[in-house]
Amino acid sequence: MKVGYARVSTRDQDPSLQTDALRQAGCDRIYEDRASGAQRNRPQLREALDYMRQGDVLVVWRLDRLARSMRQLITTVGDLEERGIEFQSLTESIDTTTPGGKLVFHVFGAVAEFERSIMQERTRAGLDAARQRGRTGGRPPALTDEQLALAWTVLSHSDAPVRELAKQLSVSPATLYRHFPGGRTALREGGDDRDPPA
Repeated sequence: MKVGYARVSTRDQDPSLQTDALRQAGCDRIYEDRASGAQRNRPQLREALDYMRQGDVLVVWRLDRLARSMRQLITTVGDLEERGIEFQSLTESIDTTTPGGKLVFHVFGAVAEFERSIMQERTRAGLDAARQRGRTGGRPPALTDEQLALAWTVLSHSDAPVRELAKQLSVSPATLYRHFPGGRTALREGGDDRDPPA
């Protein structure tokens, strides 16, 4: 059995171009979603995949109706293949029921893996270069050394509300408490002559 899947991004778009093409291609059932391709929750696609059995063929009008990235596409079609379900895309003339169509998808998979390896290699090279220049990865600290010293002084020597101090420093109160566990009480119990953070 051929099962068609159509998707449009908004309520205003008309899926009839897709559904007409899917009917012409011989689809016995057609499922339609109105959702962004980036949206993970596509109930009609899930229902179509649950309905299909070994030997069935999932048909889409165009590849981007099924997936928004090469990785997502390869994963979805790979899952279908494991269940013995074939795949067709009408616009790109891809058909995994044929040896040529299967070859195309293996090439797609190899290209996606190659792109992933190149990206990982570039990321590693960038981090190595940054370390050699004395920089490390990750987010910059929420508070500078000067801001920490100011916060220490205010907390140790005044009764200004922590929330107000945090607001002035453009951080959350939780960030201040992370740097000064126990807050003002702990600082004062430690003594006013404690050194500010270096």
